[in-house]
Amino acid sequence: MEKGFIRNRYWGVAARGLAMGAADVVPGVSGGTIAFITGIYQELLDSISSIGPKTLKTLFSEGIAATWRQINGGFLLALFAGILTSIFSLAKLISYLLASYPIVVWSFFFGLILASTVPIARRVPGWGWKTVLALLLGIAMAILVSEMRPTQIAATPVSLFLSGAVAICAMILPGISGSFILLMIGIYPQVITAVHQLNILALGWFAAGAASGLLLFSRLLSWLMHRFPGITLSFLVGILLGSLKIVWPWKLPGALDSDKLAPVLSNTLPGTFSEVTGEPSQLLGAATAAILALVLVLSVEWAHWRYVSNVVQES
Repeated sequence: MEKGFIRNRYWGVAARGLAMGAADVVPGVSGGTIAFITGIYQELLDSISSIGPKTLKTLFSEGIAATWRQINGGFLLALFAGILTSIFSLAKLISYLLASYPIVVWSFFFGLILASTVPIARRVPGWGWKTVLALLLGIAMAILVSEMRPTQIAATPVSLFLSGAVAICAMILPGISGSFILLMIGIYPQVITAVHQLNILALGWFAAGAASGLLLFSRLLSWLMHRFPGITLSFLVGILLGSLKIVWPWKLPGALDSDKLAPVLSNTLPGTFSEVTGEPSQLLGAATAAILALVLVLSVEWAHWRYVSNVVQES
């Protein structure tokens, strides 16, 4: 029965990985947000941060099985299998949806991120001036990131390695999208092209940087979550709230600078968007998508709460 439970759990972890991979493809949405609202964020950080010099020591002294248990290998394998499957299979679909139904898709993600603040805020042990300050700093950081303008850099081994390291740090932070960071530093199109064309060399350099950044940053974040949970969680809530500026569905293009990839976009109200662009605001569809996202997140949070309560009662 225990083996069946573990097998079923890993299918659930893989499904969470699929959702995380789909989110990470979209510039503006973080896979870390999905990990948090589905209840695996802390386990993800602890599992990744357990990989280090001690892993090699355990491997040589106790063998592969003990090493696999030490790093929670089954969990990581299921999760990253889901993430990679999603990235390679859903990249084209999500790109199509964003191109064809941008307002509705961005509205869904807006509702998703807004609702995600609820389960995270509930986990803050106690609100005081420190946690409020951390919340405001998180909001300021996300808004600062949103004000960055996309430039373009060449896809060299060094730039791919460094961009992979930076992007992966953003990907495991709820609210800050690794894809958005890649877009801002000007290498997102090259990375997406490498995925579509299966450019193994380019993807290898990017993956090496991502692995290095993941091992280092996850260790720091895991330490902060255990040592300063209230401040860290409130900071993450601030990042989520500030990132809503990035995914606001109605945007108007501004002037196009010669050294930029895209024109500066400014948020606007649905009515103004329709007046300026002559396109429908799709307010009803956008509201429906946002409400569906809210219901989805809160349902997942409720299901996770019920699951944890049942486990505690059975133990």
